[in-house]
Amino acid sequence: MASISDPEPDQRGSIFFVGQDEAGHWLVQESTGQMEGRFVSFAAAMGFARAERYAFHAEVVVSTAPLVPHVPFMPAGADERATARAA
Repeated sequence: MASISDPEPDQRGSIFFVGQDEAGHWLVQESTGQMEGRFVSFAAAMGFARAERYAFHAEVVVSTAPLVPHVPFMPAGADERATARAA
C-alpha cells in the first residue's frame, strides 16, 4: 500500500490510516482495529486523526489504496433492533 506519512508524534504505537473506501467515503482506521470513523471530507478525517493521534501514540498515514470498512455503514434493516443496555 503506497502512502504519504505524517511522522508525528515521536512515540509510534499504532497507525491511523486516512483514505477512502471504494464508495468514496472518507475513513480513519486505527491499525489494530481499535477505532474506525467515517467523515464527510478529507479535511474532517485528517483533523480527527491528527487530534486523536496522541491518545493512541499513532502515526497518521494517508492511504492511496482504497480502505475496507470494518464497520458496516448500511442502514439498519426493518427486522433489526438496537439492544437495550443496562446502566
